[in-house]
Amino acid sequence: MPKMLWISALILAASLPATPAAAAAPELLAFPGAVGSAATTPGGRGGRIIRVTTLAPDGPGSLKAAIEAKGPRIIVFEVGGVIDMGRTTLTITEPYLTIAGQTAPGPGITLIRTGIDVKTHDVVMRHLRVYTGVDGQPKRSGWEADAFSTVAAHDVIVDHCTFLWAIDENMSASGPRFAGKDVTEWRRNTSHDITFSNNLAAEGLADASHPKGEHSKGSLVHDNTTGILFYRNIWAHNVERSPLVKGGAQAALVNNLIYDPQHRAVHYNLMNLEWVGHPYVTGQITAVGNVFRGGNDTDEGLPFLMLGGDGDLQYYGKDNIAVDRHGNALPEFGRYGETRAQLIRAEAPLASLDGLQILPSRDVETSVLATAGARPWARDAEEIRILFFIAEGRGDIIDDEKEVSAYPKVEAPVRAPFVESEWDLATMEPRSGRYPGQTAPMPQEHLSARDRDSRGGVK
Repeated sequence: MPKMLWISALILAASLPATPAAAAAPELLAFPGAVGSAATTPGGRGGRIIRVTTLAPDGPGSLKAAIEAKGPRIIVFEVGGVIDMGRTTLTITEPYLTIAGQTAPGPGITLIRTGIDVKTHDVVMRHLRVYTGVDGQPKRSGWEADAFSTVAAHDVIVDHCTFLWAIDENMSASGPRFAGKDVTEWRRNTSHDITFSNNLAAEGLADASHPKGEHSKGSLVHDNTTGILFYRNIWAHNVERSPLVKGGAQAALVNNLIYDPQHRAVHYNLMNLEWVGHPYVTGQITAVGNVFRGGNDTDEGLPFLMLGGDGDLQYYGKDNIAVDRHGNALPEFGRYGETRAQLIRAEAPLASLDGLQILPSRDVETSVLATAGARPWARDAEEIRILFFIAEGRGDIIDDEKEVSAYPKVEAPVRAPFVESEWDLATMEPRSGRYPGQTAPMPQEHLSARDRDSRGGVK
């Protein structure tokens, strides 16, 4: 395939024009293809360039030091490789930040033994891998990191990242339920206006070190969060929460692939046990053009959407596919609580879909398998394994990363200077259209010596 044709295919979702209303907006998009209510966050645009020059977990030149710096800033990478955070979570508390993982030389940036919590506003994070893992910790011993979560944050975009082996959720929007005197204040004081786009969130660890026991979770949309968009992501091999939308929250799911959930795929739950003394708030889910495919661990007859708890849910669904691992149709709706909670069907979307290029559901799997994850132009062995297993109907829910692999080794960094003139600093896209470390026109298999020989020596 010619290079430019491949580039066009790879960023098709990002490159098509927005609706006329969005195109006429005076504010710039965070980057080409940014979507959702956070689409125009500036991140660190216009701020200083901070170069990451070491793979050390902290200290001068580290990612941690750049994250903790104050003021608008764009983090770029002059190293590529593995950063071992030693079971400490990276916490982002300073606003107006862009983390441009796409600038790293091949193999890109992979964070291990960690998670990322965003506790501020106006953050753009792109093209990172976060592999949390249990790291040999005893079961229920207390290591319970999310791979990624917002905590009372707003105007955040997480795009083209890979989140694996979380001990809690792989990627979530969270915060306090009831900070304030009424619903308006509750919603203002928790996470809102968060976009998750083109991410791979897979293999949440089930019976690992989380103190509550089983905790293989995809995504939590916490109570009263609003403006949450999941667009063209993949959830794979998580027991549940793909995603879980909690009481009073408002979320949109568009063109996502959910593969091999065990007990629940999409679900909503306002729990009376958590809302005692507070009036119930009706939640909202808009689901358009999503695909749910059962896998080896998926319960027989599992519905696309399940309703638990006591609170009502408004729901708009259109063109969603749900099938078991043999291609047989699965139910759209089910319950896991016998309460008075009602599913209220809406006749129109409950969230704005402006600016979204919505694919027919039959095209979603092909599209997201080609484009989701941290560096579609140069994937690592874990991403390739998971994506090929999804395509082949393989893979399982796991308790420990050692069941499928191991942490990538921390080796000497690959180094390359960041040259400002080669990048559009407003969007952090390469002017050439080619990304650092781009090795192939399409996602590749990892072939054994025998495979290569049988295919005529292909590399």
